[in-house]
Amino acid sequence: MAMDKPISNAEFQIMDVLWAEHPLAAADVAARVWAKTKWSQRTVKTLLGRLVDKGALKHRAEGRRYLYRPTLSREEYAQEETETLADKLFNGRAAPLVAHLADGRGLTSDDIDELETLIAELKRDRK
Repeated sequence: MAMDKPISNAEFQIMDVLWAEHPLAAADVAARVWAKTKWSQRTVKTLLGRLVDKGALKHRAEGRRYLYRPTLSREEYAQEETETLADKLFNGRAAPLVAHLADGRGLTSDDIDELETLIAELKRDRK
C-alpha cells in the first residue's frame, strides 16, 4: 500500500508499537511509548489520528474506545522508504545506495555474507 504522505519520526514510533502488537487502544500505545517519549495519551491520540488520516492505520470501535492496527507491514513500509531514498539520492539505483551504506556504516562479515547470498539468489532468479 503506497502512502500519500510520509510518516514522521514521531508517527514512526507509534507504528513501531503497532507493528509489534495489534490491535491496541490508544491508552495501550501510550503506555508502551511512555518510557521512551514521555508523551501524554492526548499526544498519542493525535498521532494515531494522523496515521489514520494518512491511511497507515485503521481503527474499529470497541465499546468507548478504538482499537488500532496497521494497514501496511513494517516490510512494506521499509520497501517504500528505501525506494524513495534510492530515487531521491541515487536516481533509483540500488548499487550506489548499498555502497553508500557500506562506506558510512561499514559492513560486518555477516552483512557481506548476506549480501553475497542475496546477489547469488538474484542472479539465479534472472536466468
